[in-house]
Amino acid sequence: MDDPPIELQERPRNRAFMKKVLIVVALLFVNLLNYMDRFTIAGVLSQLQDYFTMNDKEAGMLQTVFIIFYMIGAPICGYLGDRYNRKMIMVTGLSIWIIAVFSSSFVTKNHFWVFLFLRGIVGIGEASYSTVAPTLIADIFAGADRSTVLMIFYFAVPVGSGLGYIGGAYVSLWFGGWQWGVRFTPILGVLCLILLIVFIEEPTRGASEHAHVESSSIRQDLAYLWSIKTYRLNTVAFTCVVFAVGALSWWAPTLITHAYAIQHGEPDVPPSEKANISLIFGLITCFAGIVGVVVGSTVAQAWREGRWGLKATHTADPIVCAVGSLLAMPCLYTCLITAAHHINTAWVLMFIGVTCMCLNWSVNMDMLMYTVVANRRATATAIQTLISHLFGDASSPYVIGNISDMLRGDATTQIDAFFALQKALFLTAFVLIGSGAFYLWASFHVVEDHCNAKRAMGATDEWVDEEADDVETLIHNVRRSSTED
Repeated sequence: MDDPPIELQERPRNRAFMKKVLIVVALLFVNLLNYMDRFTIAGVLSQLQDYFTMNDKEAGMLQTVFIIFYMIGAPICGYLGDRYNRKMIMVTGLSIWIIAVFSSSFVTKNHFWVFLFLRGIVGIGEASYSTVAPTLIADIFAGADRSTVLMIFYFAVPVGSGLGYIGGAYVSLWFGGWQWGVRFTPILGVLCLILLIVFIEEPTRGASEHAHVESSSIRQDLAYLWSIKTYRLNTVAFTCVVFAVGALSWWAPTLITHAYAIQHGEPDVPPSEKANISLIFGLITCFAGIVGVVVGSTVAQAWREGRWGLKATHTADPIVCAVGSLLAMPCLYTCLITAAHHINTAWVLMFIGVTCMCLNWSVNMDMLMYTVVANRRATATAIQTLISHLFGDASSPYVIGNISDMLRGDATTQIDAFFALQKALFLTAFVLIGSGAFYLWASFHVVEDHCNAKRAMGATDEWVDEEADDVETLIHNVRRSSTED
């Protein structure tokens, strides 16, 4: 019997490929919206303060409450994500998110605490997605394909952050009120909800690796995760990066605003100039993040595979992350030093520093996925998310602000405010040294932990196969040499 034409053989493959593309697009759009919303509030913060008559402490509570609810929701959603239908978890979470954000835009002036509560509910909605989506990618893609898709998925971090910061400010300006600056994201959320329902299908856990997984209790999950040295070390290292990113995201525009006032000898900075500073910072966050995510993932893959003249090594991922953190440190330190006299130079150094810090976003998650067994990845993601937010961007703005206040004392001039905040932000640069050290430490354990995870799942391990090939080649060469002698 003749084989079917090549065109007929290719159709199922093309269909499967397009199906995967649509899944990636749907997940990317939802993740993009996720990060847009986080920074939309920052873009309309001054308008919210006027509307609700908030002081700085109450304004800071918006982020704090969001993170607290997010941290509560993350481990719960992670636990559910390892045991139940992940598509339904994401659809439910996104629906809650849409309702909460849209409702918050109708809160009246005298009900600030209602607005605050709704921001907390938004955190739970976002947690349901951010802890579960990467595990779907891990079950659909494997190896280099997984690394590439995670890179695309984490484009949403810088792009969404920048678009949210800029979009919130300008949409509210166009429509004449902060409400539409907040309201436009849930409108886009309805489209994302449709994409999830139509294109996402629940894959079998471990399917991409032909893995065999078993159910377990939460206590067993936590004990297992604690036993993985790479996971522990990467969590600490990533938390250090999130600490630095969170502090800079909150305080860098304020620092540059003080620098502008010093250089122009003005006690107050014009609103138009504040808007320009916010715009520049948003663009830097967006483009530096894109470059960092692409470079980090691409270099790590190339190094693992021995391309570009690099010697192949399975420790490439943690080393790339370490290099990013260690290179960011001098860039940010120099940025803080030069900001008082050369703002444009400071912007350039900040761009380079943020780029370096973003080298690890997708690579760090890739390591988590291949060192943790399939049925515990959502829990692992949730725990890492909880720790990185709790000790990272939930704490760093408050810590830096307190240090700045202590250093400034009762002084009220722009010069005093600048140098107090500058010295406080030096902490972020030195925290990055810790990040680099822990990533380098992880490089000593990543191969062993990867092999242990594959062995536990009974999955195909391409790393072991490569090592076996190397040993067989060595034995063959030794035997040939002995024969010739």
